[in-house]
Amino acid sequence: MYRPVNKLTTITTRVSLTTCCLVGQTTFLSSTTDSLIKVSGLNAVGFNSGDCIMILYDMVAQIGYAILVIMDRGKFKEIKKAVIAVAGYGTRFLPATKNQPKEMLPIIDKPIVQYLVEECVESGIESIIMVTRFGQSVMENHFDSNIELEQQLKANGKLEMLKEVQRVSQMANIVYARQRKHFPYGNATPLLAAKDLIDDDESFVFMWGDDLVKSEVPATRQLIEAWKQTPEAIVLAAQEVSLDEVSRYGIVKLKKDSKNEIDSVVEKPDKETAPSRLAQYGRFVLDHRIIEIVEENYKKNRLGKNGELWLTDAVQQFIQQGGKAIVAPVKGKWMTTGDPLRYLQTTVEYALDREDIGPEFKAYLKSLKL
Repeated sequence: MYRPVNKLTTITTRVSLTTCCLVGQTTFLSSTTDSLIKVSGLNAVGFNSGDCIMILYDMVAQIGYAILVIMDRGKFKEIKKAVIAVAGYGTRFLPATKNQPKEMLPIIDKPIVQYLVEECVESGIESIIMVTRFGQSVMENHFDSNIELEQQLKANGKLEMLKEVQRVSQMANIVYARQRKHFPYGNATPLLAAKDLIDDDESFVFMWGDDLVKSEVPATRQLIEAWKQTPEAIVLAAQEVSLDEVSRYGIVKLKKDSKNEIDSVVEKPDKETAPSRLAQYGRFVLDHRIIEIVEENYKKNRLGKNGELWLTDAVQQFIQQGGKAIVAPVKGKWMTTGDPLRYLQTTVEYALDREDIGPEFKAYLKSLKL
């Protein structure tokens, strides 16, 4: 007697309702059985009508399962948008940030935020939403054309510089959303400013403007690839930090026996109560479900630690409501520029990587005999 293999049995169970819809009435299978027996000669090798029905069920189940997979994948749009949060005041860098955003401070010869935009572009992002505040027109000007400068470079024959300046204004479609003053302070607040620019049915990349990642494959692309494996989930980039640093970040606890699914996340815990040393950093794949939670928290004045609107709190609520959140295994070195010390460390590392200045800079550092 014919017995379907385990794989097909599983498929048959999974799509039994779909199979009925695809085929119609069960009598269709019965009426088709006789034709199958006559044409194929299955009766000659001991297959009866019941066996043939099972064969047809398995065949249709496989087709139905394939259709379900295609339909399931089709529900999810490709990720083509990124939101970059650049609305902070950069108080740790005052007075340098009195009249310019912290994200416009240079790492060698490019502002911090340009590294993020380039990472997005290299990851297939086409539209970038920068959430800004009042007084940040210098950032908008940086990513716009400067005709006078371009004409001057062309007249002086500095064509390579001209090409680089023009490239900056042509990298991506960049729009700006103002973070209004009545919004509460917090790293989730930029989502309130950008929410109307995100479709209800699309996922997007969310980035904090002061986090860089040195990697061969852009960190954003790695996050998107991880999301493609589980498109119903939100994705967080995370990296282990020392126990002394857990109080600086949102700390992630993974589910038992899972390598990447998040059980809980807590904002800036004490090292005595931290659930792990796995710190989330400024790379996420989110969707409108998180925005809705953030908006509800804002409307109901449900603020978190220090009276701020935290993304960590929204992620924790999302998980408690049955949502799935995973950690992406990003291969690269997370470099934050959030304070002067780490900004200098990041500058040094990027300088050493440069072919044009790296060797001489390394020799200079050695000569200091620190």
